[in-house]
Amino acid sequence: MYMFKYVTKRLGLMISTFLIIMFMCFVLIKLLPITVTVQMGQDANIIIRQLEGRGYIQNAVMDPATQTWSYERVPIMIQLGNYLNRIFSYGDFGIGVNIPSYRGRPVISVFLEKLPPTILINLYSTFIGVPIGLGLGILAALKKNKWQDQLINILIILLISMPSIVMGLIIQYLLCFKAGWFPTTMNSGYEYFTWSMFRSMLPPVLALCLGSVAGYARYTRAELSEVLTNEFMLLARTKGLTRGQATLRHAMRNSMVVIFPSILSEFIGVLSGSMIIESMFSVPGVGRLYLDAINTVDYDFFMLLSGFYTLVGLLAGIVIDISYGFIDPRIRMGAK
Repeated sequence: MYMFKYVTKRLGLMISTFLIIMFMCFVLIKLLPITVTVQMGQDANIIIRQLEGRGYIQNAVMDPATQTWSYERVPIMIQLGNYLNRIFSYGDFGIGVNIPSYRGRPVISVFLEKLPPTILINLYSTFIGVPIGLGLGILAALKKNKWQDQLINILIILLISMPSIVMGLIIQYLLCFKAGWFPTTMNSGYEYFTWSMFRSMLPPVLALCLGSVAGYARYTRAELSEVLTNEFMLLARTKGLTRGQATLRHAMRNSMVVIFPSILSEFIGVLSGSMIIESMFSVPGVGRLYLDAINTVDYDFFMLLSGFYTLVGLLAGIVIDISYGFIDPRIRMGAK
């Protein structure tokens, strides 16, 4: 009962926070000047009419002498009403206007097309990073204050202090350019589960997961070191359990109360930070599309992708809080 009330309350707060953030994003992006970018052979008249048809501007007129457009901006709150009406009445999240490659295409279809690469590189980085990070953290905790612990701590400090963009440049230079083990950019196409595609994904995956490995190792070492010194561990040893059995059955289980939520938070951090890595390695994912939407001030793409990243972050907070109750039955979220 306590958990149900707690989850209901958190969902209400999440929805309220989401609506406030999206309202702020809509207002702020609409306060920017309207830019129309065309390439050679493209007609600016089509783009202006698209903006007018979407309810962003009105009374658009071109001066034949100067070939420039004059128009009136629709009030922001009316634009917001039109935007919400299209979403809830027709499922229309807008069309691309300023990104040349996706001009005139529904933003939701482009988003769904770009989502698989982003999800895959983040899942691969988690599948690779979690066992390595946990293994290093367990080894450091069991060998506390020994040379193995010192070496792992140095590695953790190096990986945590190095930005992902620097990590990506090092991987591109050493593994892709010098060694030639991987291509410098991700393969194009939709065959995501072939060996060639997986091999081209490994450089961005490594750039993302190495920082997470350091985070997992740090959390695991800190928590497991504290648990190993508790009195119940001494009691388990006196009852005949070996050190390995006591560590596996008791210490790791208690440590996971902190470690498992940290894994979820690291995954969300990687998902949010993959935008730069996607651009570096030409990953045709959501992060790269988001940067393009920001650079070209494409309203509909910006709103949909901002909503996606905002919703992922808010949902992660709820999942992390609820996970405490499942990992340790003694924890009752929302109880007094």
